[in-house]
Amino acid sequence: MIDLHMHTVFSDGELIPSELVRRASVAGYKAVGITDHADLSNYKTIIENVSRFAREHGHFFDMTVIAGVEITHVPPSLIPDMTLKAREEGASLVVVHGETIVEPVAPGTNLAAIEAGVDILAHPGLITEEEVALAAEKGVHLEITTRGGHSYTNGRVAELARRHGAKLVIDNDAHSPRDLVGPEMRRAIALGAGLTPQEIEAAESNSWEIVQRLMK
Repeated sequence: MIDLHMHTVFSDGELIPSELVRRASVAGYKAVGITDHADLSNYKTIIENVSRFAREHGHFFDMTVIAGVEITHVPPSLIPDMTLKAREEGASLVVVHGETIVEPVAPGTNLAAIEAGVDILAHPGLITEEEVALAAEKGVHLEITTRGGHSYTNGRVAELARRHGAKLVIDNDAHSPRDLVGPEMRRAIALGAGLTPQEIEAAESNSWEIVQRLMK
């Protein structure tokens, strides 16, 4: 399993990177993206600290650790510049906190993230057909999430992704140990979202392709 959306104490997660990675390894994950919530105030600190951990200690856990950020509640007009700044600072993976229906995310966030060409649009809520079509065109991956609340709209994301050929990934959005679902629950949530076994396999392959691209 691969998960490209996780949080540590560098934002609102409960664990330091070493414990998060160790617990993920025991749960069966082979690669993780640490993508703490970021805006202009903290993105440099997140990238510096997680990159150092990934570079110097990640391999001791028999785990591929990718340093990234989740751009969160940043006004849509600022997302392109924030994405560029994060990449320039060394973020290997850029995720944007999409328009989940359980948080007051600014309208236009999904579109701004897709237009900026981020790697993953997390929990995009009631994403539109036009946005999904654009994500397919630009190669932005849409997230099927195992996290409660954010997962309420997984079915819509899955259906529209199938209709327009957008690529999916499956992520935990882990903030605490209990969020690290195992393979059976991960598969069950994906099936509950309406994915076929073949589509689940494709989503897992998409995550692996991202890892391979970022680790070159």
